Amino acid sequence: LRLLRNSAVVAVATVVVTVGVGTLAAYAAARLQFFGKRTINTAMVLVYLFPAIVMAIPLFVLFSAIGLRDSLVGLMNVYLAQTIPVALYMLRSYFQSVPLEIEESALIDGCSRLSLIGRIVLPLAAPALVAVGLYVFMIAWNEFLYALLFLTQSQELWTLPLGLQQLDNQEIPKTVLMAGAVIISLPIIIIFFVAERFLVEGLTAGSVKG
Repeated sequence: LRLLRNSAVVAVATVVVTVGVGTLAAYAAARLQFFGKRTINTAMVLVYLFPAIVMAIPLFVLFSAIGLRDSLVGLMNVYLAQTIPVALYMLRSYFQSVPLEIEESALIDGCSRLSLIGRIVLPLAAPALVAVGLYVFMIAWNEFLYALLFLTQSQELWTLPLGLQQLDNQEIPKTVLMAGAVIISLPIIIIFFVAERFLVEGLTAGSVKG
């Protein structure tokens, strides 16, 4: 249960922060004009293209120096560095597909930019938000490499993938390990079937600009 709780805390927190930050950043990248916009957009995509193994050692050294190693907060920040760029990329494409006339009409009627995002943009972007949320949840829930690097010495903080791998090195019946593998898979399967319609719409609409 401790492994399950740790994985759930990290995954849910990563989803909430990534979707929140990614939504605001993606909307700004899609609709607002500011200095360095193209450079920032390119940089975010380049960060996502770096393989996890390339960033592992630098992040390990950095987080060890600032005292965030052996903590779920540190692990979550690593996941955020991985997931926010892809969330920004997917959501930006979706926001660009939303008709600009709808937003202009709302602004003319006196709607503020924040109200516009909350009342008009977010409801229209619900499929994309669900798709991004599920994708981020899958990354944070199943991730093993960074959990191994950051949490190996803190057994009470192990996540499910790390815990199962460590148990595999002990004299644990394979049936127990298989049951653990099923437990890891169940949340993803359940969420996918519940949000399947939104997921398909979000991935399709986010791949092209209208």
